[in-house]
Amino acid sequence: MSDNATLRRPAQADTAPRATEALQPPVDVVEDSAGITLYADLPGVPKDRLHLHVEADTLTIEGEIALPAPEGLEPIHSEVGLARYRRVFTLSKELDAERVAAEFAQGVLTLRIPKVEHAQPRRIAVQVG
Repeated sequence: MSDNATLRRPAQADTAPRATEALQPPVDVVEDSAGITLYADLPGVPKDRLHLHVEADTLTIEGEIALPAPEGLEPIHSEVGLARYRRVFTLSKELDAERVAAEFAQGVLTLRIPKVEHAQPRRIAVQVG
């Protein structure tokens, strides 16, 4: 994902050491004149273990993977070594953090974040005089 004017990843949030390591879910961000739509892939995360937080200008996506193993059996090979996802974004002042809408279906989180009124394009009527 490349940085853009409306959504930025803070360098410190992605490089700072954490007590609990986490996978970074892949994210696609699409911007239009009314706001942005963010798509995050979170396979293995049930809805009840998905947590979204917006505080000031920071959006945090966290999810715990639930991959049940049959009782009494242990996997001999596992490619998912970490059991949680975490991704942090800084929202620009152009986005309305109070009106974030979220949908979660088949492991894909869709967030719609509209632009604030004054940042949205508007048509200006021209008077003939």
